[in-house]
Amino acid sequence: MKRTALKNIDAFKIMDENTGESFYGCSQDWFGTEWQRMAGCGPSVVSNMMIYRNNIDQGGNNKVNRKTSCLSLMEEVWKFVTPTPRGIPSTDLLCEFVGRYAASMNRHVACAHCEVPQDPSLRPPVPEVASYLEKALASDIPVAFLNLCSGDEENLDEWHWVTVVSLEQAASGGHALLKILDRGFISAVDLDLWLKTTKNGGGFVYFEIL
Repeated sequence: MKRTALKNIDAFKIMDENTGESFYGCSQDWFGTEWQRMAGCGPSVVSNMMIYRNNIDQGGNNKVNRKTSCLSLMEEVWKFVTPTPRGIPSTDLLCEFVGRYAASMNRHVACAHCEVPQDPSLRPPVPEVASYLEKALASDIPVAFLNLCSGDEENLDEWHWVTVVSLEQAASGGHALLKILDRGFISAVDLDLWLKTTKNGGGFVYFEIL
């Protein structure tokens, strides 16, 4: 089994100062309003990406992320990565919103997409998607994963964004598993199963902040 992962998964660790509980990555359930908690998966994923990038910029010092600070970041991101009444249902729209956020900091963003169309005959094969993910993770860049339909994969919510942090693939280049961050926890997703059974597709995108 070949594994490609971000160099420092612990950079996503978040401590709740009040309870002492630890999380991996941000959770949309922390937002203050019902609508934010319902639609905030995209802003939460972008916040994860910013937390990881900030850790790299600070020399990978594994400084403990505090929940209150992460929630402040999530609220800041929300101002620019703002879900529509249908959420953020495409990688293009997430890229547009992240570009707007970067512009507010006088930065630029380069986006790399991997689309998974609704039509099964148009979908990229597993090795192609795995190659895309491997390139991002080997470059130490988290990947945003949009799932519009879970199919038979039970570890994914539908119409939902999560953060991909690792890829495990059979040496033959076949079966692939993903580790994702969602709602503050790490879970596993069968990439093959999702690609074969999702009815609406989705896609992947990662950002390089310039």
